[in-house]
Amino acid sequence: MDGNFNENDLSRIVEADRAHIWHHLSQHKPYETTDPRIIVEGRGMKVWDQKGKEHLDAVSGGVWTVNVGYGRERIANAVRDQLIKLNYFAGSAGSIPGSMFAEKLISKMPGLSRVYYCNSGSEANEKAFKMVRQIAHKRYGGEKHKVLYRDRDYHGTTITALSAGGQDERNAQYGPFTPGFVRVPHCLEYRAFEQDGAPQENYGVWAADQIEKVILAEGPDTVGGLCLEPVTAGGGVIVPPDGYWQRVQEICRKYDILLHIDEVVCGVGRTGKWFGYQHYGVEPDMVTMAKGVASGYAAIACLVTNEKVFDLFKTDASDPMDYFRDISTFGGCTAGPTAGLENMAIIEDEDLLGNTTAMGDYMLDQLNALADKHAVIGQVRGKGLFLGAELVEDRDTRQPMVEKQVQAVVADCMQQGVIIGMTNRSLPGKNNTLCFSPALIAKKDDIDHICHAVDEALTRVFG
Repeated sequence: MDGNFNENDLSRIVEADRAHIWHHLSQHKPYETTDPRIIVEGRGMKVWDQKGKEHLDAVSGGVWTVNVGYGRERIANAVRDQLIKLNYFAGSAGSIPGSMFAEKLISKMPGLSRVYYCNSGSEANEKAFKMVRQIAHKRYGGEKHKVLYRDRDYHGTTITALSAGGQDERNAQYGPFTPGFVRVPHCLEYRAFEQDGAPQENYGVWAADQIEKVILAEGPDTVGGLCLEPVTAGGGVIVPPDGYWQRVQEICRKYDILLHIDEVVCGVGRTGKWFGYQHYGVEPDMVTMAKGVASGYAAIACLVTNEKVFDLFKTDASDPMDYFRDISTFGGCTAGPTAGLENMAIIEDEDLLGNTTAMGDYMLDQLNALADKHAVIGQVRGKGLFLGAELVEDRDTRQPMVEKQVQAVVADCMQQGVIIGMTNRSLPGKNNTLCFSPALIAKKDDIDHICHAVDEALTRVFG
């Protein structure tokens, strides 16, 4: 770490943080007696805190974001140059980086054609929900307005995004919610025994069929959209079972329901393909993305649609209400698409999709080896460099490990200088999955370092 500040500077920084910063997802009472953690610098996959301690970051910035690693001068320089030329103009007009990034992005998403810019994953999902609602009014007299979402999925932090959130502890204390959002069952085969009627074979098709049951119960003429993560992220890193996505596609087409895939976590390389849905051969109508789009070098999110959805908003130019009447102020920033272009170029130039697949397979093997050693690991699952290890008190009953014990593993890894994640205050009684999402640049030594820390932590916490 570059030591460009002295102890007095450090004390002032810590005190300013303690006095004025409201940290995300944090209970601040402990900061009255302990120092908040401040991350000062990052290079590659490593970050340093205010005390100079080095950490290997196995969660890409804490929330699955810094896909190409820290310290990328190529991205920073491109953004600087663009900001001097043109930093911003409202999204009612175009920009050179906006046009060029949209073209590049669409080249990786066959079947889709239009990009709507905004600044966060929550906002991108809100845009999609608004489109479903407006289409319902334009074509169906307002009736086909409901949006289905899945148990354990997460789609953002606004009230309406939480209305589509399948994580009850994240939603707690924030109601009442936006009406018209309806939950469907999860597709976690490891916990299929908790679902009434779940079969031992062809579970994926059965889990998708539960969506159809909800549609029929609500009335197909009232359901306009289905919003799903391709691989559930904060709900436990849930890889969909065989047959699931194909059946979901069939159901959406059968009932004329827009398929909205939330790629905020999985998008732009995390799973070893440009987008998670591309593992499963589905053709979404809408795709939302944010975190990895620019690897955190600039704020950007996108809602991408097919031409069918786009055309629904330009049917009558003489009607003053017949267009998508929405704006995102910071969707007009040029930094985001500029950073996005360089981010995608790095992924291509360094074959980070290939590396993600290879290192993801290696890490999956290493975590499964830990499962052979530690009986508290009930199941390891994941896709690419997006993996989870569900901890249980008993493998036979699959009783979830209590959250405090899982937190102890995360804390132990932190003490060792390795930052890992977990399902955290999201799922009542089931915050028991360790989460791993190292940058797409990860090498075998990095994976070994992460898994060694987990091994040590499990040994210390559970014996």
